[in-house]
Amino acid sequence: MGERALKRAVFLDRDGVINQAIVRDGRPYPPPSVHELVINPDAPQAMARLHDAGFALIVVTNQPDLARGRQTRKNIDEIHAALKSALPLDAIYLCDHDDADRCACRKPNPGMLLDAARDFGIDLKQSFLIGDRWRDIDAGARAGCRTILIECGYTDRAPAAPPDFTVRTLSEAVDRILTMR
Repeated sequence: MGERALKRAVFLDRDGVINQAIVRDGRPYPPPSVHELVINPDAPQAMARLHDAGFALIVVTNQPDLARGRQTRKNIDEIHAALKSALPLDAIYLCDHDDADRCACRKPNPGMLLDAARDFGIDLKQSFLIGDRWRDIDAGARAGCRTILIECGYTDRAPAAPPDFTVRTLSEAVDRILTMR
């Protein structure tokens, strides 16, 4: 028997990348419910282009408000159902821990990416992570992916490892990925 070829994937942060984050004091926050969810206008077409090019599309999202008691599982499940309905997603991986939990899945740790790689047979070295914060970029770098930062102007610390590319929109990130194939 021959070895199965590993898939290429694009891992995407959720809030600020595929849907609009709610920005307060220079920091991004998730929409509190599906009623406040606004998918970024370029996300459907950009993600369709990646899907058509054969990439697995996997969301990796920290949602610490669950651990903090500020969000419910029902609201997050409704948001994820709406995203899956509107976008060609293969999976959504969620970390519902807070920083103090010191889990392996909370970005900047690469646990969600490593789990997805195992679950879907993904070649991390041929894959990309698109994010809007340092935690995303560090998680992608630690997993061995190429990283693309969408510059949103947050007052956030810099990633430990600089991103491979910095862009202004998801569409620009997709253009970059598709020209590197």
